Amino acid sequence: MYQPVEAKRKGRILAEADKPRRKRLTKAERRAEMTEQILDAAEYLFSKRGLYGVTLNDVAKRVGVHHTLVNYYFDDKQKLFESVFARRAGVTSELRMKALDDYDASTGGKPTVEGALHAFLDTDLDLYIQGGEGWKNYAAFGARASNASEGTELMDKHFDPVVLRLIDLLKKALPDCAEEDIFWGYHFVTGALMLTLARTGRIDTLSGGLCKSEDYSAVKKRMAKFMAAGFNEICKGN
Repeated sequence: MYQPVEAKRKGRILAEADKPRRKRLTKAERRAEMTEQILDAAEYLFSKRGLYGVTLNDVAKRVGVHHTLVNYYFDDKQKLFESVFARRAGVTSELRMKALDDYDASTGGKPTVEGALHAFLDTDLDLYIQGGEGWKNYAAFGARASNASEGTELMDKHFDPVVLRLIDLLKKALPDCAEEDIFWGYHFVTGALMLTLARTGRIDTLSGGLCKSEDYSAVKKRMAKFMAAGFNEICKGN
């Protein structure tokens, strides 16, 4: 009996030795990892319930840690909310700004309405198509925040520069259009975009399953073209 048991024990030892050892994290790396886990959990919960429907204890439970640890990383819920907003805002704003600048340059400063809208909308939609569930949660989080008082200042702070860059291109594309019509047009665009990103499931029900809230590729195929027609129509009377 001894030999087989001993052989098994040695086999286990060898198997453990062959397993890749996880690199021992530094204190800074552990902190960064925990911060990301907290932000991911908060992002998901805020996307479902908004700022006032979530507690720090809710976030802690989703992460699987004691609530005091979340308090250690974030002093209060408002700071956590702002951190969730800011984490991905910089990424999407930078990508969209570059897309708008590149498009403007490629047209020699003579953009079309549809082209400008594609640069603005498609860049963001690609993030949600390719970026996984985290980016989809952020999309829903941003959609909810954009329609709530607690999100207004954050939207202004993080997204006004890229929105105004789009407005600049639309003015070039529609030089005879009244400025107020261009701003109203953008207002309608962002309203449709936020409703889409919220993934409410409403279109799924209305269409009997023909259309899916999750189908950002279908949105990308249609939205810029649809919105460009609206801009051109309201500017006809100018």
